[in-house]
Amino acid sequence: MLPGGRSLDNITARDEVARAWGMSGLPTDLGHDSAGIVANAASGKIAALVVGGVDLDDLADPHAHDALRAAFVVSLDYRPSSATAYADVILPIAPHAEKAGSFVDWEGRVRTFEAALETNALSDYRVLDLLAAELDHFLGARSLGQVRAEMSGLGAWSGPRAVRPQAARADVPTTSPGQFVLASWHHLLDKGSLQDGEPFLAGTAPAAVARLSPAGAAGLGVIDGDVVTVTGAHGSISLPVAITEMVDNVVWLPTNSTGSRVATLGTGTGQLVTVTPGGAS
Repeated sequence: MLPGGRSLDNITARDEVARAWGMSGLPTDLGHDSAGIVANAASGKIAALVVGGVDLDDLADPHAHDALRAAFVVSLDYRPSSATAYADVILPIAPHAEKAGSFVDWEGRVRTFEAALETNALSDYRVLDLLAAELDHFLGARSLGQVRAEMSGLGAWSGPRAVRPQAARADVPTTSPGQFVLASWHHLLDKGSLQDGEPFLAGTAPAAVARLSPAGAAGLGVIDGDVVTVTGAHGSISLPVAITEMVDNVVWLPTNSTGSRVATLGTGTGQLVTVTPGGAS
């Protein structure tokens, strides 16, 4: 993607951006998506990564931790995170309250904001500009004014949007007795890093439960409130059962709640896990 929702494969969009950037043309080769970056870093084909504002457990790829473990990692962040744990270099950046910038909403409208607190912390664009300068590349992002002028010069994009990404439909795994297909998503309030240090808000979060269909629970011989243990490739999670009208042979767990951090299973959603009555021994 190019600035403003422009697609790299659109000739007009490429020409507009190239002119704004003072270039004769833009490369037409597509870069990797997040899954490609993770796979190539984990295999050693990508030697170094610059990571900003990413919680590895939010990525669908269970090998994200392997990728950062294998690569040389430069992390841009303002607090400890799952990414900074693997970082060889950590470059602190300003949080939102200490910098000015803009957001783009779902309609493509730009919403600017100004710094609420004056500090000496550097914003993301300035850190990236300094990194690029060390590689003898001029980004033209030394000040917020330069960044905003460039975006204003480009203007809104009224041409065709990029084609929606397509994913091949995966076959549903065949289960054996005691096996279930893992399903998961985040609760709005969970153990996300932006809620650290806010125990009162965290106290209103939904309790973590393992959801099973009536038939799935009956097959295990459990009822509402009984504890079951969900075991993946590398770990287990024990939670009380909540019988729910849902697909049979599926177990649902909250992704990152107290007592339920799905990443510790080492098994991704859509894959098989084992469910047994009782807590982990």
